[in-house]
Amino acid sequence: MIDSHAHLDSPRYDEDRDALLARAYDAGVRTILSIGIGEGPGTMHQAVDLARQYAGKPGVPKIYASAGVHPHEAQQAGEAAYAKLDHLLQQPEVLACGEIGLDYFYDHSPRDIQKAAFSRQMEIAAGRKKPIIIHCRPSENSTNAWDDTLAILEQQWRPSGLGGILHCFTGEWNHARRAMNLGFLISFAGNVTFPKAQPIRDALAQVPLDRMLIETDAPFLAPVPNRGKRNEPAWVAQVAAKVGEVQGIAAEDVAFGTTKNFHRFFGTIPAQEIHS
Repeated sequence: MIDSHAHLDSPRYDEDRDALLARAYDAGVRTILSIGIGEGPGTMHQAVDLARQYAGKPGVPKIYASAGVHPHEAQQAGEAAYAKLDHLLQQPEVLACGEIGLDYFYDHSPRDIQKAAFSRQMEIAAGRKKPIIIHCRPSENSTNAWDDTLAILEQQWRPSGLGGILHCFTGEWNHARRAMNLGFLISFAGNVTFPKAQPIRDALAQVPLDRMLIETDAPFLAPVPNRGKRNEPAWVAQVAAKVGEVQGIAAEDVAFGTTKNFHRFFGTIPAQEIHS
């Protein structure tokens, strides 16, 4: 399995990160994409540092990284942050720019500033030919952030042809469909297991397996039956199980299929080397 989105640099893991990674490996997780947003632009390099720290170590998953400025911290992004992002996107461990996008639920940064940071980071990612990882959270009982995000992607990102990932998908089927038309994969997290998440499961039922990823978003969104606890990459197995239940296929098929999708999209392993 692959956990395609985890915040391994979270300080919540500082006391037991080695053990956490060992548990993930024992659970069958062989690759983790460590999301490089840190606690803001000043620490977005930490995911790369972890990828290098654990490179080649036995008994732990292979770690790749991303880099980006989260919409929460958009108002902290100045020229120094964008220069740092451009530098990080050139590092071999870094597969993508993100997570970037729009968050209208918390509005920690003004929406016009979020949009400006989103646009600027897409320009940098396109220049370095890196796909993007999208964070999108609308205000309550609305699709406003999804509508704005898809409109921006269709206008600005489509010409790049680089695609990306809709991380922790919570939108409607039409949002997933529009994103897939732009070359995006749709990633489902632990919240797909929550009792009140039927709208997410309704969209999941329509997403083809070959356009899908699974993730934990650890340390957030621990899946049932661990909801409320600190999440960890080992529990991506529970996401695979719920996805399989919704799609009517075995969890093992979900694990293999999403692993193949990840490696195909990022080119991290030649297709002929991906075995069941």
